[in-house]
Amino acid sequence: MTQISLENKVALVTGSSRGIGRACALMLAEAGCSVLIHFEKSENAALVTCSSIEKLGVKSACFRADMRNRSQVKDMVEFAAGEFGRVDILVNNAGVWEKAAIEKMTEEDLRKTLEINLNGVFHACSAVVPHMKRQGSGSIINIASTAGQRGEAFYSHYAASKAALIGLTKSLGPELAPHNIRVNCVAPGWVRTDMSREALSGGENQDVLRQIPLGRVGRPEEIAGCVLFLASDLSSFVTGEILNANGGAVLCG
Repeated sequence: MTQISLENKVALVTGSSRGIGRACALMLAEAGCSVLIHFEKSENAALVTCSSIEKLGVKSACFRADMRNRSQVKDMVEFAAGEFGRVDILVNNAGVWEKAAIEKMTEEDLRKTLEINLNGVFHACSAVVPHMKRQGSGSIINIASTAGQRGEAFYSHYAASKAALIGLTKSLGPELAPHNIRVNCVAPGWVRTDMSREALSGGENQDVLRQIPLGRVGRPEEIAGCVLFLASDLSSFVTGEILNANGGAVLCG
């Protein structure tokens, strides 16, 4: 069996104090990667994640930043580069998922979702790419959603933001390929996290399960496994790709 090693690599994972982001940070660390944990509000959870990573024998640090604020995101990337010496992997995971019927959606509802889910990714990419170009290598992994592929009723602003991430991935893939920077995307389906807890409360919702051929929702670690693959040299000939991890619920190339 091939053992994935990211020894001497450095990753920045946004929204990594909990859920999918935390699982990604831990799995990258288990492969030997130093990891910067980004958070906006959950400082205690971020510190716990940092501690868990350091127990694996690799370096970790935490950084608070509002993904809507380009200056704060740039400061975070510069901190990562200064603290660890380089940034090899960027996982754009930070996001919000808030229900809003189209006729009731406020300007603030729309702005918040797009600014965090989409603008924040632009901010992170624009800040990290110069470092990766100087290194002559890098891997950027965006976390989208099945909502960006098939839409999601009552979450149209969320679906629009995730569809945009897919378009961004397919655009940056060829743009950055000459610099040996790969850009890919993971599109999860239903995953059991704090964000989805209410929607899946009272046991796995039967309507949800009927949509999933594998008959269950995913675990954060199953999304992290996809991220680990895309971050590693096992995917060295893969860029501009959308890796679907949804239990067979959405079948698209």
